[in-house]
Amino acid sequence: MNTQSTSHILMIRPVNFGFNEETAGSNAFQDRNAAKDDVNEKAQREFDRMVNTLCSNGVDVTVIDDTHEPYTPDSIFPNNWVSFHGDGGVFLYPMQAENRRLERREDIIAKLEDNFAVKHIIDLSRFEVEGKFLEGTGSMVLDRENKIAYACLSPRTDRDVLNLFCEQTGYTPVCFDAADEKGQAIYHTNVLMCVGSQFAVICLDSIPNPHEKIVVKESLLSTQKEIIDISFAQMNQFAGNMLEVKNAEGENLIVMSKNAFNALLEEQKTALEQYGKLVYSDINTIETNGGGSARCMMAEVHLPGIT
Repeated sequence: MNTQSTSHILMIRPVNFGFNEETAGSNAFQDRNAAKDDVNEKAQREFDRMVNTLCSNGVDVTVIDDTHEPYTPDSIFPNNWVSFHGDGGVFLYPMQAENRRLERREDIIAKLEDNFAVKHIIDLSRFEVEGKFLEGTGSMVLDRENKIAYACLSPRTDRDVLNLFCEQTGYTPVCFDAADEKGQAIYHTNVLMCVGSQFAVICLDSIPNPHEKIVVKESLLSTQKEIIDISFAQMNQFAGNMLEVKNAEGENLIVMSKNAFNALLEEQKTALEQYGKLVYSDINTIETNGGGSARCMMAEVHLPGIT
């Protein structure tokens, strides 16, 4: 059975974190004016705090240190280059930015094999030479239980690669266009929506096509998700960039940043609390320089354990 959430999380501790010029063109969430002083040290402190928060709430976190060479300023966001599945499958993804392609590390997968069973690796990175990209569970928000892949098409999310992923996994793609309030394409689906076991947080205003908006809503409602609609302003504070995880006791946690938590209305928090404990951490330096938030920092490990 496919479960939506897991208590096993992979996170990469940065050593060269910083504003990535190679990604800034398509990522409007990166703030070129964000404070750059001691940015890696600040990001490391924020990273360590978030790991401690997860661990203190009963989540099993595998932390791997990034390496100084090659230069990978976005390595803190591993969910874009790899995903781990309950059948033992590992997918490697084609990345738009050349310096992000360097994040793919076989030794990280080998380290996980100490505790988990990797049965096959599917490498989609060959599409990079064709200029086609699919940046993991940034490009796709997976409803793992119902095998639906939600994806807003963008320079980083190509329909052909998405369809191939779906063919190989048995997922059904739900594609749509999405834009911010300025009309710029939203670079990753996971900044505008999150799918949990029984809920979905989504910025419906970001889907300009009325038919596509209806298709997305109907798909969510047909799978018995309560829709919690967020505004552009809340999306810009990463309120769509959440992840449902489990603790060791099997209880649901809904993980987000402090900025995301503060952006939510009280009635939205109350709605979410029906489905899990709200867990948040201050990662403002990571968000403003990196243009990603809490969900981007966590690669869920759904691999079966070694028996």
